[in-house]
Amino acid sequence: MANENKVKFGLRNVHIFPIEDENDTKITYGKVIKLPGAVNLSLSIEGDENTFYADDIPYYSTFSNNGYSGDLEIAKITDEFIVGILGQQKDDNGAIIESINDKIKPFAMAFEFQGDVKATRNILYKVTASRPSAEHSTIGETKEPQTDTLSIKAIARSNDGRIKAKLYEGQTGYDTFYDNVYEGKITSESTGQ
Repeated sequence: MANENKVKFGLRNVHIFPIEDENDTKITYGKVIKLPGAVNLSLSIEGDENTFYADDIPYYSTFSNNGYSGDLEIAKITDEFIVGILGQQKDDNGAIIESINDKIKPFAMAFEFQGDVKATRNILYKVTASRPSAEHSTIGETKEPQTDTLSIKAIARSNDGRIKAKLYEGQTGYDTFYDNVYEGKITSESTGQ
């Protein structure tokens, strides 16, 4: 186990892959959008615990996996994300216009964190995001950066039920992780069955 991380820290390399088309058999992802300035990502599990009682005891218990929900804090959300994912319009003058007709697009989100031994790259296969909260304050004795926070929800893909994958430094696909959405292949050998 000397090659496994004991701890993890940091957050960087957030990349977004817009979902261009989705049906029951296939999802098509668009051109990658880099989202620099990752500050914090907090994800909470979504799903309920269900306990079945028999013989006057908890006889069977299970948890449903409904993905994750949380917040992604970024130094400043890019215009490319605002237009490409949040569906806002850029006018002929370059101004970005938000309207009630904006269509938020689902996406895959890849990101990375470090460890004491090796880095780990993660992907959430189907994510939706809210518009970022806006907060501005006056400059005091020091300039404190303001950040943008997106509320996000990651759910299973309809074509295969996948929610998330992680890949460790040194594994096949690690170096090209941000080029395309990592799909991976599951065989009976890889699962030990």
